Amino acid sequence: MPRPYRISSGEYCYHVLNRGNGRAEIFHKTEDYAAFLRLIIEASQRTPMRLLAYCLMPNHFHLVLRPHETGDLSRWMQWLMTSHVRRYHRHYNTSGHVWQGRFKSFPIDEDEHLLTVVRYVELNPVRAKNFEATRVTDWPWSSAGRPPDGVESPHLELDAIYPDARARLPHRLTNEMTAELQCSLDRGRPFGNPTWREKATKELGLESTLRPRGRPRKK
Repeated sequence: MPRPYRISSGEYCYHVLNRGNGRAEIFHKTEDYAAFLRLIIEASQRTPMRLLAYCLMPNHFHLVLRPHETGDLSRWMQWLMTSHVRRYHRHYNTSGHVWQGRFKSFPIDEDEHLLTVVRYVELNPVRAKNFEATRVTDWPWSSAGRPPDGVESPHLELDAIYPDARARLPHRLTNEMTAELQCSLDRGRPFGNPTWREKATKELGLESTLRPRGRPRKK
């Protein structure tokens, strides 16, 4: 199935993620995480972007973003990914693919669905195996944690989009919401209530994300 057209309208929030090529580890040490945060800050200086939440894991990352203008998301992410790959090859004296390919993204309704995505993103270290994080605040490389001293943290604008959002984040995610969110991750499908989702898919040309996968059954 062809990849859905990504218009990256400035009227939506987006959940954005990417993984290391072959799920390989990308962030090997503190300096790697810190360098990526610096690139996020510089990317927003070049193309203004509202960062709502983030989480950097050893072999992938999650970002929740709200672009100002149509096309900003693609420009911002292209600079971030290209700059990081250059830094990675220069630092580790490597070549070839670092990330698995083009980043994935899907739009988010700015209601409780946005809070669900933020909580999902920040719970990554708690869900992961072989991690000692038992609370979202235990992991220093997310919007819920605190980076080590001397590491600059990107400015967050979640409360500007959703007032008092941090206090309203759900304590846990239901299986139903998690399954729906995972479908959005897999398909690039807008994440929100049915009425909003239908509107978003039409405006962004994402109707294909609502269709069942595979060939239609023969009658």
